[in-house]
Amino acid sequence: MRILLFTGKGGVGKTTLAAATAAALAARGRKTLVVSTDPAHSLGDAFATGLTGEPSEVDSALHAAQIDSRALVDDAWGELRGELRGLLAGAGIDALDAEELTVVPGVDELLSLTEVRRLAEAGPWENVVVDCGPTAETLRLLSLPEAISGYLGRLRGRGGLGRSVRRFATHLAGLRTLLTDPSTTSVRLVLTPERLVVAETRRTLSSLALRGIAVDGLIVNRLMPAPGRMPGSAAAWLRTRRAQQDAVLTELTSSGLPAGALRRVEHRAVEPVGLPALLEIAAGLYGTADPLARSAVPVAPLLSVADSSTVDGGHELRVGVPLSRSAKVDLARVGDDLAITVDGFRRVIALPELLRPCRITGAEADSAGLVVQLEPAGGT
Repeated sequence: MRILLFTGKGGVGKTTLAAATAAALAARGRKTLVVSTDPAHSLGDAFATGLTGEPSEVDSALHAAQIDSRALVDDAWGELRGELRGLLAGAGIDALDAEELTVVPGVDELLSLTEVRRLAEAGPWENVVVDCGPTAETLRLLSLPEAISGYLGRLRGRGGLGRSVRRFATHLAGLRTLLTDPSTTSVRLVLTPERLVVAETRRTLSSLALRGIAVDGLIVNRLMPAPGRMPGSAAAWLRTRRAQQDAVLTELTSSGLPAGALRRVEHRAVEPVGLPALLEIAAGLYGTADPLARSAVPVAPLLSVADSSTVDGGHELRVGVPLSRSAKVDLARVGDDLAITVDGFRRVIALPELLRPCRITGAEADSAGLVVQLEPAGGT
């Protein structure tokens, strides 16, 4: 089963393209579920039908659902939160502090992700397409399994976990494995050809790479149609706008992203609503190609180590993170870990055992990411 997550800056059309992709898969005879985790649900509007938290049939081989994260919190979080309070109080933490510590930020998004997994495993689906929230919310959503696993790990060090919390910790580990398995799960980023949107897309690529989550392609939506030889001021406006958009996309691909990584959708005069309109969008987007085909987004291991040719007895650590020319990068040692921050997104990564006795002596960026130079702590 493939799980395909759609996200992008708010207002770029990700819901429409997620729905169109799901419709195209179902039209090819593949049993497909499309799920919305976006709090501002509009998936039902795209299909022009009402949706609930349980899958309902939209067409042959196509089902859809909209997850109500607040209802999940009310139903599922109470028992776990009570057990966490007991564990913290047993570890000597004041009752009021324990109450505050169990209000985990983002738990509603985490339960949405859990529900996606439940729905995916409960049905006969070959593919699951997820209409996620805007990029900032999605990045928080995708980082939660690792972050909360660390939170529970600290509780384990305070004297053990209860049965429900242990089960929850095991579940989080499974979610993390699911998200970082590129053979199963990938993200498709939707953007419009505007500089502000492209800048956010670049930051999102870096953040997803830091989390070890694969991006299998980018879709450029609302590209102005070429006016051809049409005369008049309207045609001149179209030519100027399209030239601006083409220039933005050229800047994006010249920063190291292959042109083959981009799919394009032209702006339409009429809003695509309903299954026939969505299938028309999909036909223009994918043609006869497989909608699940992965485009040429470079995928490299997050960390790889090689002997350094520039420092005697030293090593180079490559961090496979796509970086824009303006990216702000910070590196720091935290015990045996390396803390990497790119444009405000931070990831703490355990260093390979070979490099733990070493100190950082320098770093530089290239088209594939960062190269960090290290040498033994006793070196000069």
